[in-house]
Amino acid sequence: MSLILCPRRRDVAEMLYTQHHSWLQGWLRKKLGCAHGAADIAQDTFLRLMASRDLLMLQEPRAFLTRTATRLLIDDARHKKIEALYLEELAAQLEQAHAPDPAKILEAVRALAYLVSVLETLPQKPREAFLMAQLEELGHDEIARRLSVSTRMVRKYLVQALVHCHDALEQVQA
Repeated sequence: MSLILCPRRRDVAEMLYTQHHSWLQGWLRKKLGCAHGAADIAQDTFLRLMASRDLLMLQEPRAFLTRTATRLLIDDARHKKIEALYLEELAAQLEQAHAPDPAKILEAVRALAYLVSVLETLPQKPREAFLMAQLEELGHDEIARRLSVSTRMVRKYLVQALVHCHDALEQVQA
């Protein structure tokens, strides 16, 4: 991801990075217990900060950084859950009398990677709503509560995600 920032935005981004990067990375290291993971999430958090439309109007940078990093941690946990479920299913299939065809495994891995890439192109809230509904099997009310939006907005997010996935599938089939 390459961002082109105007001089003022760049100065603000540099200042925020200088003032808060060490703190954020330390906070993440405590949460994760892993310096490498903390560095990765901190980097992604600052990329999101630099891409934010509200960069120049940020009143509470640590609150923004904490909220963004927490959402990235949740996304990372979901990705790991998907990966674990896939590996669990793969192990179960391998235990059966006939192991799956390596070509089918490769096809499944590619399909999963494609799905992840499609979901990553969705805006954050529709993606989070979709993953909560699909992976955590949460209802609209619970998703609305977690995202601090109305249930009507959750429905819109889910429709947006489904249309996005459908369009991506049509592109692949074309």
